Amino acid sequence: MGRWQRRRERASAGEGNGTALADVGETSTEPDSAARRAPRRGVETRRSPQRPVRRLKDAWPLLIIQAAHPRQAVATALGVGAVAALAGRPTREVGVILLTVLVGQSILGWHNDIVDRERDARHHTPRKPIADGRLEVGSVWYTLTIAVLLLVPLSISTGVIAGINYLVGVIIGLLANVALRQGLFSWVPWALSFALYPAYISYGGWGGQAEGPAPEVVMTLLAALLGIGVHFLRSIWGLVADNEDGWTYLPLRLGLKLGATRLLVLTSAYLVAVLVAMAIAGSMTGLSQ
Repeated sequence: MGRWQRRRERASAGEGNGTALADVGETSTEPDSAARRAPRRGVETRRSPQRPVRRLKDAWPLLIIQAAHPRQAVATALGVGAVAALAGRPTREVGVILLTVLVGQSILGWHNDIVDRERDARHHTPRKPIADGRLEVGSVWYTLTIAVLLLVPLSISTGVIAGINYLVGVIIGLLANVALRQGLFSWVPWALSFALYPAYISYGGWGGQAEGPAPEVVMTLLAALLGIGVHFLRSIWGLVADNEDGWTYLPLRLGLKLGATRLLVLTSAYLVAVLVAMAIAGSMTGLSQ
């Protein structure tokens, strides 16, 4: 009995030591885990807050180009430049005409986005940096003013009479941004401004004192018809928003009756017919009288 009793005492003592070792192990791991966590907290506190990365497409030069309606500006400049080249104007004059029309169309685009900024924001119109707040109105007005100061000497550099015709066309476009475009006579400013393009090319030359002949009446009328077609084409993409705002201009009325797809097909056919007629008239009579 004494031997068995001594074994039990040793076993109980061993269990106590094991428990004590386990307790020590547990208590010893807590400081280690805390120590391991402490540096992580230190690293997190020292980590500087991340700054938002500015996307390239939000850069100011790209936004100001986007607000200028670049596709329409480039297409119009190339079209007028091509007509000038076909009319026999020298390369340097064609270059000035291209630049002049590009600047003028950019002015019209900036002004249009300024006027329509609240409306574009309400309809969530895409590619409108002024409406979505990425481009300040003051910056656009400043750029527009600089462009106007550049446009005047550019316009008259190929003749005062030619320059006046082009500047009048730009003024008509600016007025169209704030008047007439909601009613049945929305096509009138487009017809008038496009009708002045033949005069701008025909009267022009090289230098402010240049004065060419008057344009052919047929070419002037066809240019006016082309402007009406461009107005219809430009209006198709905004028919839904314009209808929601209660506009009543002619492209919208036809779009409600025919549907946007049919209106697009008819407008495209109309533009092709006008361009073909201009090509025929140009080959027979030329641009100038």
